[in-house]
Parts: sequence; C-alpha cells; structure tokens
Amino acid sequence: MFFIRILLLSVLSGAALAQDPPRIKFTLDWVIDGQQTPFFVSQGKGYFAKEGVSVTLDVGVGSAGTVLRLAAGTYDMGYGDTSALIEHMSKNPDPAVRVVAVYLTQDATPAGILSLKKNNILKPKDLEGRAIGGPAFGSDRKLFPIFARAQGIDLRSIKWQNMQPGINFSQLARGQLDAASGFPLFQVANMEAMGVRADELVILNFKDYGVNIYGNAILVNAKFMQENPKAVAAFLRAYNHGLKETIANPDQAIDHVRQREPTINVAAELQRLKALIQVIATPNARANGLSEPNRGRMQRQIEDVGMAFGLEKLPEVDQVFTPVFLPPRADRML
Repeated sequence: MFFIRILLLSVLSGAALAQDPPRIKFTLDWVIDGQQTPFFVSQGKGYFAKEGVSVTLDVGVGSAGTVLRLAAGTYDMGYGDTSALIEHMSKNPDPAVRVVAVYLTQDATPAGILSLKKNNILKPKDLEGRAIGGPAFGSDRKLFPIFARAQGIDLRSIKWQNMQPGINFSQLARGQLDAASGFPLFQVANMEAMGVRADELVILNFKDYGVNIYGNAILVNAKFMQENPKAVAAFLRAYNHGLKETIANPDQAIDHVRQREPTINVAAELQRLKALIQVIATPNARANGLSEPNRGRMQRQIEDVGMAFGLEKLPEVDQVFTPVFLPPRADRML
C-alpha cells in the first residue's frame, strides 16, 4: 500500500508539473517607466496568465544589452531596437547566438535631435557646423547618417561631443550645447523639469525627415523560439491585447506601471507614454495593423543600417524578423 501511495503521488505530481504554464524570462530595454506600460498592462490584467504563460519582467540596460542577454540565453524574450538587432546579426552570424524579432512594436524610430528655438536650429540643415551632444554608441547617433543623407547634411561639419545619456540634455538646457541626440519625444518632461518650456523646444524626429525604419520590437532567443513556439505565440497574443488597451486608454494604463513602481512621477510618465504611442500607432499602423510586416521596408532598413553602422555583411530579412507568431491581422487592427 505504501508503494502504491508513493506511485500515485508521483503520477499526480508529474501531471501537475506537466500542467505548469511555460515560464518566460523577459528583459525590458530600460528602467520601468511610461514606455514599458503595455507589458505591465498585459501582466496586471492577467492576459499572460489567461494565455497560459508565466512571465517575469526585468529591467533592462539598453537595446544592445537586450540583444546580448538574449543571445547568451540569459533571457528568453525581450524588448529592443531592430537596428541594434541588425548590427548584432551582422557581427554574429553564428546560429548559436541568433536573436529574432517577432513583433514590430514601434512602427517608426523615436530617435532624433532636440534643440532650443533660441539656438536658431529650426530645420535639419541648420545643424551644419553645430555642436551636438550624445553617447557615441547610442542608436540615435548611429542612425544620424541616414537622417543626414536624407536631408543633405554635410556630416563632416557636425561637431559631435561624446557624453553619457541624459547629460547631453541637461547641458542643452544650460546652454552648453547647440543640440542633443536621443529620443526627443520622451525628453519633453525632463526638459520642463529643468526649466525649459515645451514651446521653447525644437524637435527634429528622424521619422519626419526621411528615416523610414522600425524602432523597438519584441525579440526572442532563437533556440527558445524553436523549442517553445506555442509559448511565443501566447506571449504575443497577450502583449497585443495589452498594447491595444494602452493605446486606447493611456491615462488608465499608466496606473499599472505605478503599481509596479510606486515612486514614478505619474504625470511625467504619462506624457512619455503618450509620446511613445505616436511612434506605435502611426497612420500606417492604423491603416494596416500593428506589426504588419513589410519585407521591402525591412530590407531597406537593413541596407540603411548597414551603411550608417559600417557593417560588412548584412543579414537577410528572414533572419531578422519572422511574422509566423503574430496574432491574426484582425486582432492587430486599431
């Protein structure tokens, strides 16, 4: 009888384990702020659980860090920049460290240049001969040649000043720089906190000046994707649900970020979230659906990034992005 009980317990335990939801270790691209809202809506409203996956959301260290974490297998899925992914694929063609984009969240890059009206930089060509501050390896600065080519800017005339992210914007506010590179849409609240009114700012978003590339996407470790295809698809269904709700009602959605990080400045992060929605819910996304793949556009991005980053060997479109795990197009319409 004792052995029968042990056997029965073992069978029941095995059945319980078989029913445990797949676990996904997910790395964000940065700290917890308004830009991460869709993930916390999906988690807070139980959409991941309803789709049968258990998701852990960890803070990130930048898009390049996301790609490296996934390539190393430290994380299963993550959120990061498609241009950083293209660079990684170019420099690391080994399938063992392959990372793939599976949901193109940002239909346009948020990268650009921020300046002040008093600096008399009102259009892209006005940047010639000026001092621009930014991190040397930031995607915004690395994408600048694409913007410059589209606008006929003489790259040799730009006086770049290397500095840490954030410091360039504080120096711009103090009048020590002509302009700063970064994600200017997300910096308005920070500039206001430093005493610069929104109506004093000049924002030159690359997306408005001929840079037609995707921004951040959901990325996945290729080995995890191959071994857990149902879990990847389930994650994307839940995420898509949370993303659409965030776009529809950002004022309510931001509360899920506050619940995870009670110390945030809700007003500032709501402003950041609404800026994020501008690069997600673009006219193209509203007409064709969120993450609607366009091979021609992705191919041009690979070529543009290759030129701007000085890459020698470029990956194929299918190596960078696969649409096979996306929810049906009808579910991705706004």
